[in-house]
Amino acid sequence: MTAAGPRLLEKLDGQPWDIEAYIRTGGYEAWKKYLAGMSREDVVNELKKSGLRGRGGAGFPTGIKWDKIIHHRTPEHYFVCNAGEHEPGTFKDRYLLKHHPHQLLEGCLIAAHTAQAKASFIYINHDYNEERKHLEQAMAQAKAKGLMGKNILGTGVDLEIELFTGMGSYVAGEETAMLESMQGRPAMPRQKPPFYPTDFGLYGKPTLVNNVETLCNIPRILHMGASWFTQVGTEKCPGTMLFSLSGAVTKPGVYELPMGTPLRTLIEECGGGVPGGRKVKAVFPGGPSFSMVTDDQLDLPMEFDALKKAGTGLGSAGVIVVDDATCMVAQTLKFSNFFKTESCGQCPPCRMGTNNLATLMTKIENGEGTQKDLDSLLQLCGFVKGTGYCTLVTGAAVLVQSSLKLFRHEFDEHIARKRCPYNSQMAAVAAGH
Repeated sequence: MTAAGPRLLEKLDGQPWDIEAYIRTGGYEAWKKYLAGMSREDVVNELKKSGLRGRGGAGFPTGIKWDKIIHHRTPEHYFVCNAGEHEPGTFKDRYLLKHHPHQLLEGCLIAAHTAQAKASFIYINHDYNEERKHLEQAMAQAKAKGLMGKNILGTGVDLEIELFTGMGSYVAGEETAMLESMQGRPAMPRQKPPFYPTDFGLYGKPTLVNNVETLCNIPRILHMGASWFTQVGTEKCPGTMLFSLSGAVTKPGVYELPMGTPLRTLIEECGGGVPGGRKVKAVFPGGPSFSMVTDDQLDLPMEFDALKKAGTGLGSAGVIVVDDATCMVAQTLKFSNFFKTESCGQCPPCRMGTNNLATLMTKIENGEGTQKDLDSLLQLCGFVKGTGYCTLVTGAAVLVQSSLKLFRHEFDEHIARKRCPYNSQMAAVAAGH
């Protein structure tokens, strides 16, 4: 993990759940400062000045979301931290849960108090066993220090954070599906409108939902100030971001970099480039739900607006690198099968669309496709895109559209040769030749 200037994370000289190690880096100072006299409006204004944008996908300004909660006409509010990370190539929240549980907990305490939440939760994947253990130990230490629970630090504030075990599916990470599952119902996204949990959330009440990385930024911003946070990044996307880097790189991992850092820097300087002397063929800058970019676009700045302008997106920064020995039809089929499996089946366009996309992709990869199948693929993408209650089917359509647009020649070659032309090449690469 590397970054120039202000950083979200500080190295702890102790165990991840060790509260003393966290306190030595300035931990819980923001929470104490808040309890000592800051108002909810003070907190929200500081977040607005910082320009912090949500790190969970859409990049929505955090201060504006919090402002809507504190001024909502409905008095009963809730708070939920969404730690339901499940998208391919995204694992930064898991890193934070495992290595920085106190920083997340402090962010949750600040958020829950700002929302004046009736109840507060951290929604965590069912298979995050070690991460859950670290969170539980951190929570026990915070209670022992009087930083959470009854009459916090003698201020009369009572605040508990509960852990809620998630469903472990991709769609359960969509915030309305997550809230449905927390109420004992199937993890299926809600029909819109209403569009946002800030209006209709848990138990139908306004609910503040933030993801793990967003909340980990809160204590640092309040402790160090908005001007500290804006020293790096871009004007519209200040601060740093954690990038989950995987795929065809020498050193996959989680890297912290200023917003706007070129994609090339992440891949070559942090990830050590593509191994085996191979080259970058394509990159998913925001995971398979967003369009790919090719090797001539590696100087794109990694921030929400620039990537959107380029026709793709940052999402939760799950960067997947594909090398030139990879068959893009096979790669697209792999992710198409993921979307088919993870569809909750609630929306007919998603249930049937993801299945039909995967079926057509399988046919083409197996050398049984025709040019008519390519036309059918594009037509199907146009039909299902934007039709679901969540973005799953849209992501599945964008994946196929992007692959066909950039690598149409590989699809044509599969059809002309009636086989995958990459099979022997990929086998040779796997054998080290």
